[in-house]
Amino acid sequence: MSRPGRVPRPLAVCAVLVATTAALAGCGSDDGGSSAGRPALKVTGAYMPAPSMATMAAGFFTVSNTGGADTLTSVTSSLSADVTLHSTQGGAMEEEKSFAVPAKGTLNFASGGNHLMFEKLTRKPEQGESVAVELHFAKSGTVKISMPVKSATYTPKTGH
Repeated sequence: MSRPGRVPRPLAVCAVLVATTAALAGCGSDDGGSSAGRPALKVTGAYMPAPSMATMAAGFFTVSNTGGADTLTSVTSSLSADVTLHSTQGGAMEEEKSFAVPAKGTLNFASGGNHLMFEKLTRKPEQGESVAVELHFAKSGTVKISMPVKSATYTPKTGH
């Protein structure tokens, strides 16, 4: 028989298990238990102006992200063994190691701004072709895109 004011042992064990389970349910990933911490990337508007030189080309696109932050770390393509990331500020072009893709935001690569440089081309791509490109992200891994080659004077309606 139990003493008055004392909880029977099986009931006490059950209470501890319920409290522990409730506490653990609040634990989870760094993102608060939601999918908001994982990047959700979509690449749109990709294009390459037809290069005027046989050795170098540029590339543009937009990365939209409806999830958590990510980082574009590199780009590869069979068109060039040397694809680099560049920013342009105040008319000066500078090579970058990576670009942040903000949570619930966009990263734009547009004429006069951020862009890809394809150097030492394996061949000169012609207008109407598409170039296979792989974008490498820190969290999302590799995203493969097809970059159509447009006229050298192409200006997209979205302002790229």
